[in-house]
Amino acid sequence: MTFQIIIPARYASTRFPGKPLALIGDKPMIQHVYEQARKVVEQVYVATDDKRIFEAVEQFGGQAIMTSDQHRSGTDRICEAYQNINSQADVVINIQGDEPFIKPEQIQQLMKCFDNPNTQIATLVRPFKQDENIFDPNIVKVVISEHDHRAIYFSRSAIPYLRGVEPEQWLQKQTYYAHIGMYAYRANTLQQITRMPQSALERSESLEQLRWIEAGIPIYVGITEFSTIGIDTPEDLAQANKVKIEK
Repeated sequence: MTFQIIIPARYASTRFPGKPLALIGDKPMIQHVYEQARKVVEQVYVATDDKRIFEAVEQFGGQAIMTSDQHRSGTDRICEAYQNINSQADVVINIQGDEPFIKPEQIQQLMKCFDNPNTQIATLVRPFKQDENIFDPNIVKVVISEHDHRAIYFSRSAIPYLRGVEPEQWLQKQTYYAHIGMYAYRANTLQQITRMPQSALERSESLEQLRWIEAGIPIYVGITEFSTIGIDTPEDLAQANKVKIEK
């Protein structure tokens, strides 16, 4: 089975325009993501809609491909890139362009999900820590089946609901999982899901993976103990510059 990583990266961002080119240390953020990905997979591309990002990737010796600026999600962008590259990879891995601290072990764990021949889409979760807020709607929660680690549901709400237990005690009574937003798709499944119209659940929670679950496509989950540090704002960037990226 062959794997390819495609990193979607757009310049326009409401909270942080030009984010992929923001410097962490002496390198743009997108270069850190690219170099972490290349530690695991040989075929790595950045899919972008902006010439500045394209040229920056080429400047540090990476591979980039231009895509439309009309895509509604990173999934749609990497599907176009996969087709334009004329890739023959069996599985496409989607790593966000604002995840400079992604660990090679996490990518490998995602790939390992495809040891199961039933896996069409895979993603990662991590257990919540006791001091975290499971009620934060910006952290997506995942319920998974115990016997095969298949995702049952994703939500911005704290799920499962613990009846008869005070909310402040939920984390003590139940393991809650936070979603880590990286995916891997079999190539034919990637093309299938991008042709699907948005579903009601997807619109309700603004989570595209609910469209896939509603369509009956199983999403298998790898459990990692590592947290990622996504960069969403200039304040996040300032914090990122205090953290050492593994070499």
